[in-house]
Amino acid sequence: MSLGEDHAQDDRWADATRVAALLAIDPGLGGVVVRARSGPVREAWLDQFRRLLEPCAWRRLPPGAGDAALIGGLDLAAALGGQGRRMQAGLLAQSDGGVLLAPMAERIAPGAAALLASALDGGRVTVERDGLSEVQAARFVLVALDEGVEADEACPARLAESLAFHLSLDTIGHREATGIAANSDDIAEARRCLAEAGPVPDAMVEALCGAGLALGVDSPRAMRFALRTARALAAMEGRTELEPDDLSGAVRLVLAPRATRLPQAEPEAEPSPETDSTQDRPDDDGSQTETTPDRELDDILLEAARAALPEGLEGLWKQGRGSHRSSDRASRGGARLKQAVRGRRIGVRAGMPRQPSALDVVETLKAGAPWQRMRRAETGGDGARLLLRRDDLRVRRYEQRSDATVIMVVDASGSAALQRLAETKGAVELLLAEAYVRRTQVALIAFRGQTAEALLPPTRSLARARRCLSDLAGGGATPLALALEAAGALALGERSRGREPRLVILSDGRGNIALDGAAFRTRAETDAMNAARRIGAAGVRGIFIDTAARPRGDGERLAEAMGARFAVLPRVEAGRLKAIVQAIDFA
Repeated sequence: MSLGEDHAQDDRWADATRVAALLAIDPGLGGVVVRARSGPVREAWLDQFRRLLEPCAWRRLPPGAGDAALIGGLDLAAALGGQGRRMQAGLLAQSDGGVLLAPMAERIAPGAAALLASALDGGRVTVERDGLSEVQAARFVLVALDEGVEADEACPARLAESLAFHLSLDTIGHREATGIAANSDDIAEARRCLAEAGPVPDAMVEALCGAGLALGVDSPRAMRFALRTARALAAMEGRTELEPDDLSGAVRLVLAPRATRLPQAEPEAEPSPETDSTQDRPDDDGSQTETTPDRELDDILLEAARAALPEGLEGLWKQGRGSHRSSDRASRGGARLKQAVRGRRIGVRAGMPRQPSALDVVETLKAGAPWQRMRRAETGGDGARLLLRRDDLRVRRYEQRSDATVIMVVDASGSAALQRLAETKGAVELLLAEAYVRRTQVALIAFRGQTAEALLPPTRSLARARRCLSDLAGGGATPLALALEAAGALALGERSRGREPRLVILSDGRGNIALDGAAFRTRAETDAMNAARRIGAAGVRGIFIDTAARPRGDGERLAEAMGARFAVLPRVEAGRLKAIVQAIDFA
C-alpha cells in the first residue's frame, strides 16, 4: 500500500497525517507549527508522528530555555575536576538526527527563536562562549506546538518561516483523528525514491513560483519548501518524476497557509477572428488542438490554492493584515523592566551583586574556570583552592513586566453618542475579561456638556465596570480639552504607581467648550491642542480614534500633537475596538 492511500474521512486530518509522513521522508523540510490546544486530537497526531520516526530520539524544549541550554558551553564539571576545558553540547546539538518538541511555542523568546531558526536553516550551531569555539551538527525536525488563544499569541514569525508546514488541528473532531496507513517500511521506500529523483523541470518550478506570487508569498524559503514537498509527495507514491498533482499538494500544504491575498483569476481574452476560426479545427488525426501545457499547469495550481485558502482571508486582506500574525508581544502587558530583581530570567552580566541572592554561582565558576592554571602559576597555588577575581562575578538579570492601565476617553456628546457608548461598554467588558491574564486594568472617562467624568476608576473587576457603565448617558456639548486634561492627569497618576498608562481616545476631535467653560470653539480648539501637546511631552502613549462619519482632520492633528497613533473608525464596533487597543505597541 502506498503512502498516498491514507484514509480520507476528512481532508484536514488527511493533510495533517500527510505532513507527518512528509517530515519523516525529508527532515530537510524543517518541521511544523501545530496550532492546537492540548487534547486528544493533538496527542493522536503526535503519536502517529512518533510511530513513523520510531528510531529517532525525541527531546523537549524547556520553557524559557536560554543560550546556554540551547547551544551549550563550557563543561563546568570537567573544568573544575582538572580535566581541562571541554565543550558541553547544548539541546540543539543533542537533538541532531532526531525531533525537538517545543510546547507553548507562542511564548518562545525572540533570542531563542533566532537560535532555533538559524540551526534549522544551516543544520549546525556555532558555539562561541566561555573562551571556546566550535561548530556542531544540529539537523533536527522541530514540532512547534502553538497553544495561543488570541490572534496575537503565535509562534514567532522568524521561527515559523523556517518550518515548512503550518497546521491547525482545532477544527478537527477526535473521532476524525484515526490512524495513518503508512509505516516505517513505507517511509524507507519513499526515501529511496526521493534519493533517485531527477531534476525538476523548469516549467514546473516557474509554475510553483507563480502560484506563490499570486498568493502574496514572497519568501524564498517558502518556495524552496514547496519544491521539496512536491518531490516528497512524488516519492510517497513511489515515483521519481513530478506530476501536476504533486505541485498542487505542495501549494495546498505549504503556500496556502502562508497566503496574504487571494489569487486573481485572469480575464479571458477575446479571441481574434483568425484564432476563433482555427481554435476548434481538428488536427489531421481528428483530435482537438490542446492548450499550452504551461498555461494548464498554472491554472491547476491556482485552483488548488483557492480551494485551500483559510476562511476569512479576503476580509483580513482588506483590513491590511496577512496570514502571518505579528511576532511582537507588546500588547500582552506593560513595559518590560530590564533592571527587575525578580521575574523571568534573561541571562547574566558581569558586575558586583547588590545582594548575595543576585550572584549566579554557576556562571561565576564558569567564567573563572578557564583561567585557573594561569592564576595558580602566578600565585604559586597548589590547586586546592579555586581562584576567583572580581571580573569573574556574574549577576543574574531578570525581566519583569509592569502592570498596564488602558484609559478609554469617550466622547459622550452629540447625536451618535448612544451608539458610541454602547459599543464602548462592550469593548470595556471584553478587555476586562482578559485583565488578569494580560496584567491590565481599564479606566473610563466620558465627557459631555460641561464636564469630563471618570466613570470607571482603574479596575480589573468586570462586575464593578458593569455597575458603573449601566447608567452612562449621552448628548450635549463637547468639552474635549477638559477630557484630555483629565486623561493626562490620570495617566501620570498611574505611572507614579508603577503602571504603564495607555490612552485610547474616541472622538471626532471637534471640541467646542474651553477649559474655563466658555462656549468658544476657537478657544476650545486651542485648549485641546495644548492639552494634547502636554500629553505628548509627558511621553504617554496612546491612540486617537476618529469616530466622525466624515473625518475633517481635527482628530489627526490632535493625535500628531500627542505623539499618538491615529485610526479612523466611523462605526464603532466592540470587537474591532478591542483589537485596535491590543495592537498598540507600548514596549
